[in-house]
Amino acid sequence: MNRDTRSAPFPQSWPRRRFIGGLAAAATSPALAQFRVEITGIGGTQIPVAVATFRDEDKSPQPVSAIVRADLQRSGLFRIVDAPGSFDEGSRIIVPEWRGRGADALAVGSVSRLADGRFDVRYKLWDLVKAEELLGQSNAALPADMRLAAHRIADSIYQKLTGERGVFSTRIAYVTLAANRYTLHVTDADGEGGQIALASPDPIISPAWAPDGKELAYVSFESQKAVVWVQEVATGKRRMLANFRGSNSAPAWSPDGRDLALTLSRDAVAQLYLMSRDGGTPRRLTTSSAIDTEPVFTPDGRQIYFVSDRGGGPQIYRMPAAGGQAERVSFSGNYNISPAISPDGRVLAYITRQGSSFKVMVQELTGGTATAITDTSDDESPSFAPNGRLLVYTSRAQGRDVLMTTTLDGKIKSRLLTTGADMREPAWGPFGR
Repeated sequence: MNRDTRSAPFPQSWPRRRFIGGLAAAATSPALAQFRVEITGIGGTQIPVAVATFRDEDKSPQPVSAIVRADLQRSGLFRIVDAPGSFDEGSRIIVPEWRGRGADALAVGSVSRLADGRFDVRYKLWDLVKAEELLGQSNAALPADMRLAAHRIADSIYQKLTGERGVFSTRIAYVTLAANRYTLHVTDADGEGGQIALASPDPIISPAWAPDGKELAYVSFESQKAVVWVQEVATGKRRMLANFRGSNSAPAWSPDGRDLALTLSRDAVAQLYLMSRDGGTPRRLTTSSAIDTEPVFTPDGRQIYFVSDRGGGPQIYRMPAAGGQAERVSFSGNYNISPAISPDGRVLAYITRQGSSFKVMVQELTGGTATAITDTSDDESPSFAPNGRLLVYTSRAQGRDVLMTTTLDGKIKSRLLTTGADMREPAWGPFGR
């Protein structure tokens, strides 16, 4: 593997994985995507659920039931049971037949076009063990929102059967590189649909969601140096946040959305600073002679985790969010970068180097052992789903950078297949869409 030191947004002693090298020869149009679920080491806790083809869904712009099935399967908590035929919310459910197929739950529904052009999407969820209806809903959706409607059905089923919120209707941001052009995408959590937030011949890196999901911070090199921008997701309106002397990089929002932690090299060496979301004068948080970068807040806003080479090589440290004494957190290996903290504050994910391989690690923050959860060798940029059940990251497959999701035990992985673009720098957005 050839890791490109040109990818660094500031002078540093360790390179991040390439974001300039290996230019794709694909067309510049957005890549179509399709998830393939790769399952290994299935445990005994998966719920067997059948999702029948919704009546008349072939007349809608999206395959509603197929999207629901893919969402549930990708979560790792469900085993999809074959459901031949088409059933709607009014169909007579013969429970022994479905139980004979091995299903504990069944979703059925229909899609019909309304006079105003919208689609009426109806469904029911059955508990086949107790032979009772669990859930029944009807929603009207615009043609352009049919994917979102399907994701919301999957969220409702997920929450009803697990007691936790689903993340299928949330969004992710990521950067693609194709034909020497960088594009910042905002898509559904399965990588499809969505919009282009920014396209540029110059690199775009480090997208970070505001806690309310209304804005993205990112680093753009359009002015031939690393500059931090903040952009409204809905309107595309953007403002320059940090363009100081040297490099401006690695934005991270505070949990209340009022401030961002940044890496600035305005005083020669890259250090951490805190800056209001509205701009102004940054306040320095670290005063080491080492390189300090990649800050991330804990969910309670009390601490910041970051990467520093103050011990001789890149390791993960934490300190009070207002600055102060830092303590080392990562001890497995001599190269650990890209920290991410789970929404409940209990789990740390990061990238470690093992020989010539780079892998996603997870570690319980209350004294747990760091564990590699990927079997690939070129991983980058882990980011937690807002319910903490999944991670999105990038890896290398068949000569391309691809998006992956994985459960925290590494048993259920999904790969986002593309038509040619390299996919990088993923960031999973919050609830609240």
